[in-house]
Amino acid sequence: MKDDILKVLIGQEEIAEKVAALGKKISEDYQGKKLLVLGVLKGSFVFMADLLRQITVPCEVEFMAVSSYSSGVKTSGVVKIMKDIDINPNAYNILIVEDILDSGLTLKYLKDLLLQRGALDIRIAALLDKPARRLADIKADYTCFEVPDEFVVGYGLDYAEKYRNLPYVGVLKPEIYQK
Repeated sequence: MKDDILKVLIGQEEIAEKVAALGKKISEDYQGKKLLVLGVLKGSFVFMADLLRQITVPCEVEFMAVSSYSSGVKTSGVVKIMKDIDINPNAYNILIVEDILDSGLTLKYLKDLLLQRGALDIRIAALLDKPARRLADIKADYTCFEVPDEFVVGYGLDYAEKYRNLPYVGVLKPEIYQK
């Protein structure tokens, strides 16, 4: 796997520092509020696990599986729900946790859907923000890193379901995904 990485973009220690700071800020912002932390599968699970350990206020945890990518490297523009939440979002302040805010289509769809279902408030925490690829009018409320328009993997992010287990965020060599 490591041979497929062009360069390490964000190291393991740098990620840990940013996630800890983000957890502290989220804990301050949600003091006294009914918080539901909603992970977007599969990419968010590593970031979300680390972030949850840094959040010091009571919260519930839920997951959704959605995609606008299928197996390609470009968004299809159509958001598909593969696994919905199991609870009613009514009366919750929801923090959507995502690995990367890229086109924004999936997160915009999710945010609108959860508000329609009665959520009190929706905020977004994204490990990575890639504004160069944004198609939807949406921003993350909490981000750790802004990344250039390169194909990144690791720390939960994948290409064809591989590389999620890398402890850092790296740039994938183009010849790997251009086959």
